[in-house]
Amino acid sequence: MRPVECAACGNRVLCEKFSPAHTSVQWSGPSADACPVIRARVAAGEPAGRVRSCGELRGSIDAAVASGALEVTGADLP
Repeated sequence: MRPVECAACGNRVLCEKFSPAHTSVQWSGPSADACPVIRARVAAGEPAGRVRSCGELRGSIDAAVASGALEVTGADLP
């Protein structure tokens, strides 16, 4: 897993890309505490367990892949 920093809020997560569609994200703590977008969605009543990411972080992950900072490994998963 490689660190990726969200360009919008500066939060840092660990990511691994297995394919263009499959991304594994590991938060260092509760995502609602770390991400202002997720925090706002939870405050609006959405269950925290159902909010796993935000568009800003997704864009930062895509940018890391495009720049070569995060590689798509193509690992086989069970």
